[in-house]
Amino acid sequence: MIYLDANATTPMLPEVVEAMMPWLTEQYCNPNASYRGAKAARKAVEQAREQVAVWLGALPEEVVFMSGGTESTNTALKWLARWVGRKSGRVVTTAVEHSAVLKVIENFAQVGYAVEKCGVDSGGRLDLEAFDEACARAEEGGGFASVMAVNNETGVIQPWVEACEKAHARGLAFHTDAIQAMGKVEVNVREVPVDFLSLSAHKFHGPKGVGALYVRSGCRFEPLLRGGGQESDRRSGTENVAGIVGMGKAAELARLWLEAGRDLRGLRDDFEARVVGGVEGVTVNGDLIHRVSTTSHLSFERCEAAGLLILLDEMGVACSAGSACMTGKQQPSHVQKAMGFSDGKARSSLRFGFSRMNTREEVVEAAGCVVKAVEKLRRVQGGGGTGPVMVYSP
Repeated sequence: MIYLDANATTPMLPEVVEAMMPWLTEQYCNPNASYRGAKAARKAVEQAREQVAVWLGALPEEVVFMSGGTESTNTALKWLARWVGRKSGRVVTTAVEHSAVLKVIENFAQVGYAVEKCGVDSGGRLDLEAFDEACARAEEGGGFASVMAVNNETGVIQPWVEACEKAHARGLAFHTDAIQAMGKVEVNVREVPVDFLSLSAHKFHGPKGVGALYVRSGCRFEPLLRGGGQESDRRSGTENVAGIVGMGKAAELARLWLEAGRDLRGLRDDFEARVVGGVEGVTVNGDLIHRVSTTSHLSFERCEAAGLLILLDEMGVACSAGSACMTGKQQPSHVQKAMGFSDGKARSSLRFGFSRMNTREEVVEAAGCVVKAVEKLRRVQGGGGTGPVMVYSP
């Protein structure tokens, strides 16, 4: 299989698996006990906390380990609604957030909060003027805002730094979903003073089932999960030691990768150029300047994405039609609709996600498979052709 769905999850790096193995086998003690084996587990958890904190530019005590991105975003948003949003009852976000954010905020609307989902331009970038106006309306009495750093479907980098500045200027607390940004763009909480930030290990070559919430020092915070008082009474539940160790190692490796100036722009651009040059009627979606190097979002005229996915799967290429969390749902993506896509264009779009594990040979083969799949589907559906019909400049 040529795996091009890294936005859904990334394969674990060998170094991450190696770091986790002792904690999955002979090192099984509960890190909250008092004997020698437990103390070793506690030391491993705290080392991982340090690794994540260094990567974020945070203090170790500002990192709270959780079960993943969904718990992290739910925890932050539900606390913010209870604390800073309780007086004004206003929440500001974007129309293109991940469902782990939107579903929570839509629930707030059902219980009386005024929710504003700010629009995006045709490239999928937040309208900052509309966002500022929405923050102004939420200013009286206090409210909060949540803006993702990178969109999970298109790979578009949102102006989350500017959004944080505007929200704070209006006195609003600010949360960012940085789950798709980590390991792809620079994220430093000392330079961008977000109040809360969510991340998930399996998006940067770590294990599934573990993530973290950054909570800025000085921010009032109470846990969503109560019980044994783990994580300094900020997230109860016995820590997933092996997962946390893996997350720490993945964070360290991702930091070194970015510091070395590495990215996947060459692979992505080669893939797009081959597909666009090999078959007509292809559109590269999203802002072509403000996007991560790991994502290619394409639309194919006269093709249904569902059919292309079947053909590509048969050819050994794994990709997706959008968020993995929405797989199986027939309605057009809310992200693409917010960008102004017609229903037809939305249903003809595929997302290709590249990772550090992909090779150029795989990308070349995958691009050829995409071209063949499009041509085959168009023949079956009656019509089509080959040859480039658009100018493409990566």
